[in-house]
Amino acid sequence: MFKSMNPDGVFPPFRHYVHSIEVPPNARWLSVSGQIGVRPDGTVPDGITAQTEAAWQNCVDILRANDMDVQDIVKVLQYLTRVEDRNEHFEVRNRFLGDHKPTSTLLFVSALAQPEFVVEVEVIAAKAV
Repeated sequence: MFKSMNPDGVFPPFRHYVHSIEVPPNARWLSVSGQIGVRPDGTVPDGITAQTEAAWQNCVDILRANDMDVQDIVKVLQYLTRVEDRNEHFEVRNRFLGDHKPTSTLLFVSALAQPEFVVEVEVIAAKAV
């Protein structure tokens, strides 16, 4: 469905992503609001690994509720409050994505909506109709 590309003349991606994805004209789009590491029962686990797992699980659950899945993700935006958490974050992200490589942006921010939040994940997905 998607045409992924890492064009010649552009330095290859540093991690598990591609530089561009073309979505066909007959696709249905879904924009998922930024998901924080809050579990369905409202608890916020401690640490980057547990919060990243919760945020990604929220994204997957929202995708599936909309008849989509991880392979339909075309863009991931990730916000972390600590640079030193990036490797743990990427390990969890890569577990959820498997072999799928969407486009990706990672930003480090001074804070998220609540002081206990250390990660937020936003995805954009598309699926042919």
